[in-house]
Amino acid sequence: MKVSVWDTYVQRKDGKTMHFDILVPSNFKNETQIISFGNSYLSAKTFETKSLTADICNFCHIETAPESVVDDISKKGYSIIELKNCN
Repeated sequence: MKVSVWDTYVQRKDGKTMHFDILVPSNFKNETQIISFGNSYLSAKTFETKSLTADICNFCHIETAPESVVDDISKKGYSIIELKNCN
């Protein structure tokens, strides 16, 4: 499966910047829904962050997804890859 990778940076209330990717099927183009996926992910965190906006979530590239990402997408419609300051 080909997926679109949305590169995302969010300021945490403690001053750290989170960096994570939101992955969706490559044919999925609804940016409002992609932002909603990111905000859903953030709401499950134990620390506070600023809200996710289109200014800090940008399409980056398309790649072939590993099976774990395909499984996430089939269950939730998206997958998150945590890169920095996500825990």
